[in-house]
Amino acid sequence: MKREELIKRKTQSAQDDHQEEEDLEDADLLTPFLEAYKGLSGASGNCDKFLRDALLSLVFAGRDTTSAALTWFFWLLSTNPLVETKIREEIKANMTINPDSDKYWRLFDIDVLNKLVYLHGALCESLRLFPPVPLQHKAPLEPDILPSGHRISKNMKTVISFYSMGRMESIWGKDYLDFKPERWITDQGGIKHVPSYKFVAFNAGPRSCLGKDMSFTQMKIVAAAIVHHYHVEVVQGHPISLSNSVVLHMKHGLRVRVTKT
Repeated sequence: MKREELIKRKTQSAQDDHQEEEDLEDADLLTPFLEAYKGLSGASGNCDKFLRDALLSLVFAGRDTTSAALTWFFWLLSTNPLVETKIREEIKANMTINPDSDKYWRLFDIDVLNKLVYLHGALCESLRLFPPVPLQHKAPLEPDILPSGHRISKNMKTVISFYSMGRMESIWGKDYLDFKPERWITDQGGIKHVPSYKFVAFNAGPRSCLGKDMSFTQMKIVAAAIVHHYHVEVVQGHPISLSNSVVLHMKHGLRVRVTKT
């Protein structure tokens, strides 16, 4: 109940602001939904309920998936210390304050985060190996033939394994099982564009994840702050296995020992 009351207050505040300011250039996440609802011809439903459901979908769709992605990311860092060192060095090189000062515990702003190319590559590599949503299913509106030659009938469920696609030699090369952030970086040091139908962690096509950029920003904020300030080491002997669920969690969680850098 408290959650619904909070969302209701936020929604009303956004509606009030929206009535005062029509410029969408600096709009928040809620404003486009207000625009969409206002544009529906003959819309007579409950606007509060529509906005509440939209916000809940956006928040919870990114909560478990982001936490699962970061869990696997820090496990991969713990098993690849050289990658951790490179990320920490990249953060220090792009800080706007003395990187050796121990007086600051900070979250990095968007300008710094956008410069962390190696961190971005490491996150992409983690998502390739451990996509938060490992499976997806589709159903054609009409009978079709897949590129493989398989025939599928109308409404026939076809399961696609994003987890398997991220580990196929035919797609990623002979080093497909290696945790290699460099595969996401161009020779000029920029972020390499990889087609969404190859890197499917955020799905592909017209129904690809709307929160992709927001998810990357959230993961970078958390990862950069933790890697800069701490070394995360997995407790020796802790079992690592996949959870058989809609979201690719670790079955036993991740027990770690954290030390200040």
